[in-house]
Parts: sequence; structure tokens; C-alpha cells
Amino acid sequence: MRPRVLKVDPLRVDPEILRQASEVIHNRGLVAFPTETVYGLGANALDVKAVSGIFEAKKRPLDDPLIVHIERREDLYALAKEVPPEAEKLADRFWPGPLTLVLKKSDKVPDLVTTGLDTVALRMPSNAVAKKLIETAGVPIAAPSANLFGRPSPTTARHVIDDLDGRIDMVLDGGSTDIGIESTVVEFIEGRTIVLRPGGTDVEKLRLVVGRVEVAGEAERIKSSPGTYPQHYSPEADIVLVADGPSQVNETIEVASDLASRGRKVGIMAREEHAGSFDGFDVKVLGPGADGKVCASRLFHILREFDADEVGVIVAEGIPEKGLGLAVMNRLRKASGPDTV
Repeated sequence: MRPRVLKVDPLRVDPEILRQASEVIHNRGLVAFPTETVYGLGANALDVKAVSGIFEAKKRPLDDPLIVHIERREDLYALAKEVPPEAEKLADRFWPGPLTLVLKKSDKVPDLVTTGLDTVALRMPSNAVAKKLIETAGVPIAAPSANLFGRPSPTTARHVIDDLDGRIDMVLDGGSTDIGIESTVVEFIEGRTIVLRPGGTDVEKLRLVVGRVEVAGEAERIKSSPGTYPQHYSPEADIVLVADGPSQVNETIEVASDLASRGRKVGIMAREEHAGSFDGFDVKVLGPGADGKVCASRLFHILREFDADEVGVIVAEGIPEKGLGLAVMNRLRKASGPDTV
């Protein structure tokens, strides 16, 4: 059965639409909804059967934990057994917003949500539709990105339907998301503040609040954080990532030309300042290399556009790993796997 798609104005959210979506949640159904990062696929986080539907609809592995979205600060203390001072400071500064805190879970959180881990990932979204949906439902909502597992995250309702048509109950169409990549995920281990996944909140901003912040290596991320499989966020096309550097344009042309000479249909994801250098190729502009925010907002949309163009391989120009550029490069590395030059 196709999902019901309901248009929602984030500036004037219709309470009747929220009531209908809340009813789906309480009937153990699945509702896709916009957040400020990407679209999430929501179910009642306290209902094991409802949560199991998320894994089934997304074809998500049962060892990849979910993020639980809350609307009230009290839910932080109800769902987490321990909230260290650093977590309090970050929540004070960045909630609601694109920051997820990984904390020791309380007994209220089903083991399926955390895939058996003793920690739970909690986030308070700032998007008006997301906030009001959680408030109306009156329960925490478990919500990973609303896409098939491993695909680029959805930034529009159309992306959700492309992946999950016939697999979920309802889509709240609130337009394009603002940030375009997922939240930053932070864990607190023995006095350390560790970024398990860079995302919509800059690591530099975190450091201004709590001082020393580490960025975890891949092995540490995989143990306890949502969205950290080694290869993830991938389009149908292969991706070759060309690292940021003085010879980036020439290397991109060389790689793209070589692939084209072997009969591959090539697309180039270009930095704005280089976009005029790639005549003869399908070029899509990620954004100015120095503007990670713009690049983040366009990344997943462009990957899906290349799939619509039936491109076989995408040659993607890397950007500096500053601000949201760190998160953009994290997603591109996961999408490309080992193919970096």
C-alpha cells in the first residue's frame, strides 16, 4: 500500500495532520517526517513491535542502533541513566538542533532501539514539524533517516517515496530540509568527549563549550553510533573521490577522462570555483569549497540526481575539512568506500 502523503507548512503546522500522524504512531505504524537535518522515519521508541518495523522497512541491519527524538528536556533524564556535565552543557547550547548525545540508557528504552548496547542516542530536533509531531504523539520517536539502508539520506519527501513507497504508512511533506546531512553524534567515555559521527553541528563549536573534543576513528565509531557502517550513504553510481589539493582539477579531469575512455558514463560533482573546467561531462555543483554549509545542503540531493541521470560513476571533488566540510567529507568517504585518489 502506498503511503499517505500530507503537505505540511512548517510555519503553520496543521494540528489535524499532526493528530493523524500521531494516530499512526500509536497504531505501531511508520511516519516519515522532516527534521532540520534529513527526513526521519519515525515509530514509537517505547514499543518494540513498532521499532521492529523501522528495521524491516529500511532493510536496516539489526546491529545499527537508532536515534531517539525527544521534544522535552525531561525525556533526556527519563531515557538516560546518566547525564554527565559535558552532556548537560552541550544540550544547553545546541538543543534543539542537529546534535545527538549517546548516553547510558535507562530501563525504559527497549534493547532493540539500541541493538543491545547499554547506551542510547538522543536528539531534540529544531524543525517545527518534528517538534510538534513528537509533542502531539506524547512519546519519544525513534527515527533513523527515511531511506533504504545504505542509500543517500533523503532531504525531500520525494526522496523518501523513491526509497520507501509501499513500505511505510505516512509521509509528512514539509519541503526540503535545511542542513542536508545528519546530526553530529557525541559520546562521553571516562571524561572524554568523543565525536562518533561529524554532522550538522561543527566540532569547532563543540570545543568552544566543553574544551577538548576528540573525533573518533572508524573502529570506535562502529561500536556505538548510528550511521557509522564503513560504507554508507551510497548512490547507485560508483564514486571516486578526488582529494582537496592544488592539483585537484587536473586529477579530476584525468580520472574522469580515463573512466570515460573505458565506456563508463561519468558525472562530476564539482566545487563551484572549478565547475567551468570540465567541458564534456555531466557536471553538478556541490558548492564553494570553503562553504561547507552550502555543500552539505546539496550533497545527498546531487547524489540522487546523478542516479536519475543514470550515471555509472561519479568523480567527486573533495573540500577542506573545516566546519561542516568535515561532515561532508565523512559522507563522501563512506559513499565512495576505498576509491579515493
